[in-house]
Amino acid sequence: MAAPAAEGAAVAALRAVLARAGRAAERSGRAAEAVRVVAVGKTKPVSMLQQLYDAGHRCFGENYVQELVTKAPQLPEDIRWHFIGHLQSNKVKPLLAAVPNLDMVEGVDNEKIANHLDRAVNSLGRKPLKVLVQVNTSGEESKSGIGPSRCVELAKHVKLACPHLIFSGLMTIGMKDYSSTPENFKALVDCKLEVCKALEIPTEQFELSMGMSGDFEQAIEMGSTNVRIGSTIFGPREYPNKKQ
Repeated sequence: MAAPAAEGAAVAALRAVLARAGRAAERSGRAAEAVRVVAVGKTKPVSMLQQLYDAGHRCFGENYVQELVTKAPQLPEDIRWHFIGHLQSNKVKPLLAAVPNLDMVEGVDNEKIANHLDRAVNSLGRKPLKVLVQVNTSGEESKSGIGPSRCVELAKHVKLACPHLIFSGLMTIGMKDYSSTPENFKALVDCKLEVCKALEIPTEQFELSMGMSGDFEQAIEMGSTNVRIGSTIFGPREYPNKKQ
């Protein structure tokens, strides 16, 4: 009977995260509602996500296409799903077809994937899809994302050459131990200012997705509008064969 207790704990943990995020937003001079908390349920059962839904949460994220495609049809249709991270071209159409309530792709890191998404949205007759351009702010080889020097170029392509996508801002994964240094966040803030200037986008209409379980309060204080929280809400991830 451990499972229901764990799920009840997830609801309590979510409420604590929302309160912490709200206070961090207020410290940065914004309303609590200005920051979106994406509950990332990687490796966790649908029943656990359903509990958070029943407690009023509507924004959920997944890192793997197969997991999202499997979970989304089992959960209510008014969930706003985020796909987070690098997306392979051959997975674009299956993802969009299986998850009509996919709200945002956080992780467009090249023109090719932007073009694939644009064509798939059009051919499926979906409403335009929000996307964030993924920037590799930590310079780690293992990370997806474009270098900061190229973020304006890619943002421009999404905004001007992909009519079925809504360019909504930038995201970064940060350091692999999930404790980004302020420099990673500062790099993304600098990219935001460059992109807003180049594309004449008002800064208050621009999303910054940065911050995870270990560093989300600092990220919000530095301007994040979207934080992606997994283990702090759901507990440690469960890999059956310890495969990352």
